[in-house]
Amino acid sequence: MPTFELTPSMMREIIMDHYQNPRHKEKPSQDGYKTLHASSTNCIDDFDLFVKEENGVIKDALWDGVACTISTASTDILCDLVINEDSSKALYIIDQYLKMIGEQPYDESVLDEALVFVNTSKQAARIHCATMGWTTLKEIIEQDEDHHGGH
Repeated sequence: MPTFELTPSMMREIIMDHYQNPRHKEKPSQDGYKTLHASSTNCIDDFDLFVKEENGVIKDALWDGVACTISTASTDILCDLVINEDSSKALYIIDQYLKMIGEQPYDESVLDEALVFVNTSKQAARIHCATMGWTTLKEIIEQDEDHHGGH
């Protein structure tokens, strides 16, 4: 639980920082990444998500392509949150984020900067932008678990 309240200006600042200076926007420079394409019919979003997993732990998460401010920031924050987490914890984080977006009870203790998207549900057109990277990563992890019979 943050010891301070996220004000609208702080939320905008975090979103703009990840949009202007994304930490994880690049193509992988080595092999071993699973990838999945994400795109939107309603926005400019059109990107690939890359995940490197070793022994059930996400060692790296990257994305590359074109994305709007919301999609860029939310996908970049997602990458921050899941690197060095095992896939079941990553799925838990994704699930909590999607619950928050869907205005359901959620565990905010695992969301860190992703909490800046707490009001996204009030802007229906932005929900897809805020969740694209998250649902894409969920699909990559779940595909992997299906192929290996889960953990």
